[in-house]
Amino acid sequence: MPTRSTQDTQNTDINTITLQVDQWLNDVVIGLNLCPFAAKPQRNKQIKIFISEATQDNALLEDILLQFIELSNTDPEKLETTLVVVPNMLQDFWDYNLFIDWVEGLIKQQNWEGIFQVATFHPDYCFGGTEPEDDENLTNRSPYPVFHLIREESMEKVLKHYPDPESIPDTNIARVSALSEEERKKLFPYLFC
Repeated sequence: MPTRSTQDTQNTDINTITLQVDQWLNDVVIGLNLCPFAAKPQRNKQIKIFISEATQDNALLEDILLQFIELSNTDPEKLETTLVVVPNMLQDFWDYNLFIDWVEGLIKQQNWEGIFQVATFHPDYCFGGTEPEDDENLTNRSPYPVFHLIREESMEKVLKHYPDPESIPDTNIARVSALSEEERKKLFPYLFC
């Protein structure tokens, strides 16, 4: 399975990036049912896609902080969750992985542990203990680096009504492993550039 080649994203406009992320959300995350909880907030227009124009760590961290504050100050019925998309930096997965520590530190610093959590997606996502070409990495591969800001209370509510949530990762791996080469190219075109 190929990994993504570096894209020139600084020249890609925000509308195009938003459309690419929205298509990934609809076709991959929801379409393959990788996150069984995403369809309802997407249908209800409660998912915000925020494109950060940051090119420096501090500016990106500030963008993420502001998105967390907006989530904190907005009723979940209006805004359930936010995808912070990072087209202009963190293209290297290892740099992205290191930045996750900054985001988790921000959550701790703001006393948001137990209130918010972050899920992570990247074009070159690679789970610990796997090889970059392993199928299971597809479950977290997105067109751009993405930080998914999640309300823990909302996650707890949906997990109460979902039978066997522990099986989700294995189900997702089986699902993406079963994709044909043609399906992979259609769903993950950014991996075949």
